[in-house]
Amino acid sequence: MTYNQLYETILAKKSYLCVGLDTDLSKIPPHLLKTEDPIFEFNKAIIDATAPFCVAYKPNTAFYECYGVKGWVSLSKTIDYLNKNYPNHFTIADAKRGDIGNTSSMYAKAFFEEMNFDSVTIAPYMGEDSVKPFLGFKGKWAILLALTSNAGSKDFQELQIENQIEKLYERTLKTAQNWGNHENLMFVTGATKAQEFTNIRKIAPKNFLLVPGVGAQGGSLADVSKFGMNDHCGLLVNSSRAIIYASNNVDFAKIAGEEAKKVQKEMAIYL
Repeated sequence: MTYNQLYETILAKKSYLCVGLDTDLSKIPPHLLKTEDPIFEFNKAIIDATAPFCVAYKPNTAFYECYGVKGWVSLSKTIDYLNKNYPNHFTIADAKRGDIGNTSSMYAKAFFEEMNFDSVTIAPYMGEDSVKPFLGFKGKWAILLALTSNAGSKDFQELQIENQIEKLYERTLKTAQNWGNHENLMFVTGATKAQEFTNIRKIAPKNFLLVPGVGAQGGSLADVSKFGMNDHCGLLVNSSRAIIYASNNVDFAKIAGEEAKKVQKEMAIYL
């Protein structure tokens, strides 16, 4: 998906909501556990119910990898279902990969060619040669971890460097601008760090930002939208638990859809 296609979808749906598919067998409705593939059945129902109100889906691969081969089969079925039935939705493999060049090339092929995701999240700690292989695929995106929403982000990302002039996450944003551009490079910036968004926009004015932390983690959609939005929206705001686990009953999908609609309506105001 191209930059313009993503922006057009956002405008058409009046939404920049990304639904995180962090599917946990211990949290899904019990009646689904009797099905052949509970993870896929849950995902399918959530996708069908929330698709009118969001523009992206983000399966966190850890929630599939933990179940071994069966989990990978569920993930593969999920992305196939999305690509077949909702091809205009942006898809994110939240895999947080990052390794030397030849290994990154294999990761890129796995997610972009074999599974046909639009994007993959990457930890840029190993530098340019760990990121560049993901940037060589037309219409695909690398999403670099920059300033995350977890408490531990202060351990490295917020460290002052260069005689206290800039923080490490700022250096990451600046350096990465030399590797790609706003049409193939996004950054993960946590909603709980909304006070930093004005500064982030000075460094990366055109790039899309993938923003986790709204909802269960307590980030403010209003603040993220106020300080992070650019003239092409430039935001994909992710919500996982607050939407997909809003209900544990047989009507779970309907309730999830209602929660997604609430977020979409608020986003329409900010747009």
